[in-house]
Parts: sequence; structure tokens; C-alpha cells
Amino acid sequence: MNKDLVAIFEYLEREKGIKREVIIAAIEESLRAAARKSIKGHINVSVQINSKTGAIDVVAQKEVVDKVTIPEEEITLEDARQINPYAEIGQWVDILVTPQDFGRVAAQTARQIISQKLKGAERDVIYEEYRHRVHEIVSGTVKRVIRGATLVVDLGKVEAILPDRFYPKTEKYNIGERVQALLWEVRDTEAGGAEVILSRSHPEFVSALFMQEVPELGDGTVVIEKIVRDAGYRTKLAVRSLDPKVDPVGACVGVRGTRVKNIIRELNNEKIDIIPYVEDPVQLLQNALHPLEIKKISVNEDGSVISIVVDDESYPNVLGKRGMNARLNGQLVGVELEVQKMTEYQKAMSIERAELATLDDPVLDEPLHVEGLSSLIVQSLIGAGYDTRRKLLMATPEQLAQIPEISADMADKILDQIRKART
Repeated sequence: MNKDLVAIFEYLEREKGIKREVIIAAIEESLRAAARKSIKGHINVSVQINSKTGAIDVVAQKEVVDKVTIPEEEITLEDARQINPYAEIGQWVDILVTPQDFGRVAAQTARQIISQKLKGAERDVIYEEYRHRVHEIVSGTVKRVIRGATLVVDLGKVEAILPDRFYPKTEKYNIGERVQALLWEVRDTEAGGAEVILSRSHPEFVSALFMQEVPELGDGTVVIEKIVRDAGYRTKLAVRSLDPKVDPVGACVGVRGTRVKNIIRELNNEKIDIIPYVEDPVQLLQNALHPLEIKKISVNEDGSVISIVVDDESYPNVLGKRGMNARLNGQLVGVELEVQKMTEYQKAMSIERAELATLDDPVLDEPLHVEGLSSLIVQSLIGAGYDTRRKLLMATPEQLAQIPEISADMADKILDQIRKART
């Protein structure tokens, strides 16, 4: 019995999930090439391996003839009937031609081919086992660290790769530590095998965690419409409910925050913002910034840029550390987001109004008329001495707000309307 070969069969079956017949077929094919080199002159050389004992037989075919002229290819009828009692002239019989040193020669010659064949078989197992699990969460143990910080994770039957660029820089792992990750892809390798690639940094990893924790997501009652992430720091997801009786944000947060807390714990305290989804990008942005108030908002012609003005004290929160919050909100809405402080905006508008007030345009000196303003407000402005557009352009919001009928917000709107009418 070839105990070493049997042990290989059992190991590959048990640990790699490769069927014994697949292993034997791969080894037989590789040894056949070695046998043909070792046993020259024989016809139809084949290799047979006993699946139970591991015994290797090299078999060749010889033609039954009256008189042998080519010993490597022919056999007499008398000798043939010792092998097969029913042999007849002109038939072919199988004979054992296993060389004494075939085991050593075969091992040296076939080692590389066997490795290639088994990698192919293992790749098939990997594809069969894991290809339908792509974008699902899997769990394994960190087995070793390679190429800097890339992790090799033991999933059981296969070892997966968690590249250092696929998990947050804020996370550190030790050998033997358990890790959950998203099964990102199964891809071929240059060596002819296949490898499983994991990710903990992709937004879909967070989405998959929510799918595990929130039954309403699993049954389709609640849907994640948008999700963006700066891995290790912050994730934002916009959710909506297909059932008016179900609050999508509440479902994702859970009672006393239990559901989202479990996810935050898995993400090592990464911040998560859950936002009610609406199709209108301006409203979605307002939802994302709530409870912070947007003082002014404008959208460019093609809708690719949204500019907002916020109070000075709100500006740091809207922008976020390293501009992260503004960047993620822009990605969530699908636009480029520009954020400006109210003081900076007012300064810029004041300069623009002052420049307009210096224009040599007789319309600016005509009696005051502003479309959209009530006659009462216009009369109040005239009564306060602002009887032309030029005089209004030279005023400040604070000066207009001193008029009893005009609030600070209305003063801003009046000046903005006058400015836009001249640009």
C-alpha cells in the first residue's frame, strides 16, 4: 500500500473538498507523461492508481502475434493467454510495465504537473463553493500576514486574501484573530488556481451587515437606496420604506439603537448616519444635514453642483474633519457640494452689490419697483429713503432690517433679488 498517496487523497478530500476521483485523474494524467519518458517504445502507455491502496500500475498494450519481431509492441499467443486466457491472434492485451524506479522518476517528473492539475481542481472547488456567495459576509481566522499588511484568512476549506487596501487603516489584526469580511470576488491566479478576495472597506460590507441585523431589509420592506463610506471613519446611507407604516430610519436603528450599535461595534466605532431617502437632491441634502439649517442653497444649470451657505458656527460640522462630511454628503446626493460661511457669503455679496451700484445705468436711478414685493414693503423702503435700486444696492442687510416692516431674512432676500436683477 502506498500510504503517502492515500494520505494525500484523504487530506485533499477533507481539507480542500476535492473529490478523490478528481485527484486520481489529475495524478494519473501527470504520471502518464512521466511513464512515456521512462518506458520508451511501448504503445498506449497508461497509469492506473488504486483509490483505496494508492498502488500505481503502469500499463502498456501489446499485439498478439505468432512470432514476435518488435518485443516492445508484440507478444506471443502463449504469453498473452497467461494474461488473458481468451486472447486471440490480432488482439491487444494489457501488460504491466511498471519500472522498478518509476516511483522516484515519476515523482520528479510529475511534481510540477500534479501541482498544476490540483490547483485547477482546487480552483473548481473554490468557484463551486464560493462563487454564489459573492457579496455575502464570511468569517474566518487570520492565518498569516504577507506583503506588508495583507492578511491570509482561513475560511475552512480555502484560504482567502484580505488585501491591506481592502480594510480600514484604523484596524489592526493579529494571527489567530477572528475576522468578518465581505466576500468581494473569486478570481483566477497566474499560477492557474483561484483565490477568494475579501473586503472590509467597501460600502457593501456595511450594507451586508445591515442586511444581517435588520429583518425589514431582508424581506424588502426597507431598501437602502444610497450608501457612501470613508472606511474606518464614517458611513452614510439613505433608506426608504415600501410600507408607509414602517419608519425606515427607525427600523435600521432598532429599539434603543440595538441594531445599529451592533454594526458600529463590528466596524470598530465607525460613525454611521442613517438618512430618510427622497428623490429630490436638494431635499435629500437637507435631510443629510438635519438638524443643521441651510441658509441659502443654489443649484447650477446641469444640477452637478449644489452650493450652500450655513451659519459660521455650523460650518465646521457641515464640512467635517478633512472635509469628509461635505464630501460624503456630495457623494450621497450625487453632486459636487460647495459650502460657504454666512459671513463670507455676505462679504462677497456686499462687494458685488457695491460694484453694481457704481454702474452707469439710468435704470438704477428710476423710481423703485421690485417684482414680487408687496406694495406695502416697497412703500416702507421708499419711506426710509431707499427710493431707487442704486440706493438699495448701497445699503446693508442690517440697515434694511431696521425698517419696522422688514426682517433680517427679508432684507437678505430683497438685496439678493435686486442683485440678481442686474447680473
